[in-house]
Amino acid sequence: MVRRVSSRVYLALVFLFLYAPIAVLMIFSFNSARSRGVWGGFTLDWYAQLFHDRQIMSSLYYTIACAVLASVFATVLGTVAAIGLSGMRGLPRALTAQLVYLPMINPDIVMGLSLMLLFISIKIPLGFLSMLLAHITFCLPFVILSVLPKLKQTQAELYDAALDLGATPLMAYAKVIIPQIRPGILTGFLLAFTMSIDDFVVSFFTTGNGVTNVAITIYAMARRGMNPKINALLTIMFAGVILLLFIANRRTADAKTRR
Repeated sequence: MVRRVSSRVYLALVFLFLYAPIAVLMIFSFNSARSRGVWGGFTLDWYAQLFHDRQIMSSLYYTIACAVLASVFATVLGTVAAIGLSGMRGLPRALTAQLVYLPMINPDIVMGLSLMLLFISIKIPLGFLSMLLAHITFCLPFVILSVLPKLKQTQAELYDAALDLGATPLMAYAKVIIPQIRPGILTGFLLAFTMSIDDFVVSFFTTGNGVTNVAITIYAMARRGMNPKINALLTIMFAGVILLLFIANRRTADAKTRR
């Protein structure tokens, strides 16, 4: 009994640490006062003003556009790379796997600065394209490491059986292997999308004049004093992530039920 109660208290404390800051942010997005510590009454004005703020809407557009494009490209490239990596054996596979891990543990500031120097040296102007290429680069390892476990769970004989039944290698992957590893691909896409939206350091170094994402805009606003419209924007983004997670879990549960 004591053990059960203590485990529940411990779990409640963990959730409190995780979600208390977000709850405070969401509550103050409905605060009519501009103060961050005084409750002035309920209002939806900050949500209404949010959609008339050109700077925030522009940064939100670039954030969503970059996240969607980077996630799609990273998912396609990462899935192909994971399939290639799963076919390797021995020392080459071990070395390649370590190289995939390296960008994930590398400090963001090192990656951001090195990518900026690379783009400048090969004459790619800093702007949306450079930021998109940078996001694809750091999202790739997350997709590869999401797809690889699913490939390990897939029976290798399935591919050979498809070939024996007359399928071409491309058809075997499209009709047999891809459906088997689809949950891993979806997880990798969601991870890449979240990482792209969340990124600040790499975006800060690889973007140019006139192109900013939400993280950079919030940083600029925070230096001048936090605007309550940001609370409303972050509340909408958090609700969007919750909705996306709910849809993904629902699709996974439906797929398991159909099996």
